[in-house]
Amino acid sequence: MSLALMTLVLAIGCALLWQSMPAIKALGPGFVTGHEWDDAAGKYGSAAFLSGTLYSSGIAILVSVPISICSAIFLAELAPKWIRLPITFLIELLAAIPSVVYGLWGIFVLIPLLRDKIMTPALASAAIAKIPIIKSLLTGAGYGPSMLAAGLLLAIMITPFITAICRDILLAIPTMQRDAAAGLGTTQAETILKVVLPSAAPGLIGAVMLGFGRAFGETMAVTMVIGNMTPNTPDGRSIALFDPGYTIASAMANKFTEATPGIATAALIELGLVLFVTSMLINFFARSLVRLAARKIAA
Repeated sequence: MSLALMTLVLAIGCALLWQSMPAIKALGPGFVTGHEWDDAAGKYGSAAFLSGTLYSSGIAILVSVPISICSAIFLAELAPKWIRLPITFLIELLAAIPSVVYGLWGIFVLIPLLRDKIMTPALASAAIAKIPIIKSLLTGAGYGPSMLAAGLLLAIMITPFITAICRDILLAIPTMQRDAAAGLGTTQAETILKVVLPSAAPGLIGAVMLGFGRAFGETMAVTMVIGNMTPNTPDGRSIALFDPGYTIASAMANKFTEATPGIATAALIELGLVLFVTSMLINFFARSLVRLAARKIAA
């Protein structure tokens, strides 16, 4: 079974490489470093899409990780038994909801909420306009679909996933370590901070990286809320949270149906190859950290 899965992954990678070869030969390294995507001019660059993917995933991780780890600590160490199982079941249920459902919720609930309660007041605030860094972040079109909406929706999607993995890692820490710490007179909070979390740290980092990998490759939900427009800047990149943007996955979803056979289609397939390779590297690194944590706990 493992050999079959490895063969399947290699077959997908080889198929993407073969189909994108015309673009690789025609565009060269400029495909990765270029920011302009113009079918009419025959110019194709993935840098703006890659930066949008990293930015939206970074927002999701910054929002999700504190919530996920605190929730996992509560479930594994603090929650009474009568509430632990229902919450765990709810978290696993949230992790199984299809992404298109999250996307619809984002369109009808999250975007209006962000537009009316955050974007409009922030753009009209004179106090925010006086703070340089905050002003650069809290600016943009402000009509709803945006990088902020995509990042928050991704955070909501990956939080149950990261929480479930972190909880399992914390529960794998031997009870004798907690008992030994308690025997030395430590409080429960000190045991969690000085014994449990250090032992589980590699696994927790791996869980975060797995969540980052999931956010990195998300397609439908992001496509529905991000706005699907390259920022109007010279290099196609912007840190403005209220501006619409693009990710690699959303660009593929939007452009593939109208791509003409030839270099345009090959460029989109090469975009998929970039996403495939990057996601594989992220997941490989995350799995390595999880295995390291498992060996450390077993020792």
